[in-house]
Amino acid sequence: MTDKRRVDVMIDGRNFTVVGTDNEDYIRDLAYYVDKKIRNLASKNDKLSQTMAATLAALHIADELHMAKNELEELKLKIKDPLEKYDDLDVELKESREKIQELKEESKKHMESISLIKAEKDKLLKEFEEYKEAYKSKEDEIQDYKDQLQVLQDKNFQSQIELIETKKELTEYIRLIEAETSTYTKEGK
Repeated sequence: MTDKRRVDVMIDGRNFTVVGTDNEDYIRDLAYYVDKKIRNLASKNDKLSQTMAATLAALHIADELHMAKNELEELKLKIKDPLEKYDDLDVELKESREKIQELKEESKKHMESISLIKAEKDKLLKEFEEYKEAYKSKEDEIQDYKDQLQVLQDKNFQSQIELIETKKELTEYIRLIEAETSTYTKEGK
């Protein structure tokens, strides 16, 4: 059961006791507002009776209430679309968060894959450098062999020249021997 309060207020110079469950300050603010409206209307037209001033004040307050209700309805209509969109946006937000999570997981996998590829690349680069060094070493070795081959070719060429000269000398020597032998044979016959 709710506690009802009794609040004494003054409206248009008369005391009223208001019974209700609302906060005492709230009730006093309402009474002050009504009193202010009545006094404001009465001060503008001194021919108004208390009843007429109260009635006109009630009419003004009813107008304010009606305008406030209309404004509230307009605001409700204005927020209806955003509220309906809010549910759609909320669903879209949840889907987007799920998609972001999926993309993060996929990105993590790609990063791991990139890391593995980078490690493989580093390994291949190291092997390439080793092959490059081995190639350079082999090139140096081949150059040494080429140099040795050139020396041997030069020696072979020199030996061939010596052989040709020796053959010439030998042929000359044989011809001289044959000439001498032929002269000796002719003389001895």
